Amino acid sequence: MAQSILITGCSSGIGHDAAHGLKREGWRVLATCRQEPDCERLRAEGLESFVLDYADPASIEAALAEALRRTGGTLDAIFNNGAFACPGAVEDLPTDALREIFEVNLFGYHDLIRRVIPVMRAQGHGRIVNCSSVLGLVPMRWRGAYVATKFAMEGLTDVLRLEMADTPIKVILIEPGPITSKIRVNSIPHFERWIDWRNSPRRAEYEASLLKRLYEARGPDRFELPASAVTTKLLKGLTAKNPAPRYFVTTPTYLMNLARRFLPTRALDAMIRRG
Repeated sequence: MAQSILITGCSSGIGHDAAHGLKREGWRVLATCRQEPDCERLRAEGLESFVLDYADPASIEAALAEALRRTGGTLDAIFNNGAFACPGAVEDLPTDALREIFEVNLFGYHDLIRRVIPVMRAQGHGRIVNCSSVLGLVPMRWRGAYVATKFAMEGLTDVLRLEMADTPIKVILIEPGPITSKIRVNSIPHFERWIDWRNSPRRAEYEASLLKRLYEARGPDRFELPASAVTTKLLKGLTAKNPAPRYFVTTPTYLMNLARRFLPTRALDAMIRRG
């Protein structure tokens, strides 16, 4: 029988490519999205798709129940991928905005993980893969909310990996750097809702930097790779007999992992500020 995997955030980018890539490799893919119209589109593309909204515990419960109904009660892996960003300076970031992004980028992951562990324990195997980021390794200006969720996920996943070491459940982190996706465009409504940049003491910096990056159409970032690069590493993590704790994607992720280990904090800060 084909191995089964539940993937979140499949409407575009990393999740969309992973869903199609794993299906081509023979996996039974349960591709979830936050909104039903996106699920309809994925079904038209030949995927099994239904709603999972990390911000709604009832949706998480219903989605896992639907996945298990379809597979007969088993699930070989999950790939926690769905996330969003809320750019802006930390001093301009309302605490409610931070609560909102943590609800999706961390608490939703944790909720799904806790629900799926008993299934994997009972069946005697399973892989939990969390999609982190180079921004789970090092910080970057204007990205305080997103960085906070990814740093927290790194810690939570590391502890989970240690605790699951005496079980047949493997816990894995994927660490992408710049990947072709819609995360910039999708972050604009959150920025506009929460960040009062016009009344910020950093207004001139917003106008010179962040606003241009958010709103101006640009070509690919330096070192940017397609989402398929993440799918390649995801497959390695899912199929390796003894998977690595972390799989890095893109040159900046490898470089920043080395930099954070060997550079003093002030030197690392200076390097990041220079871009």
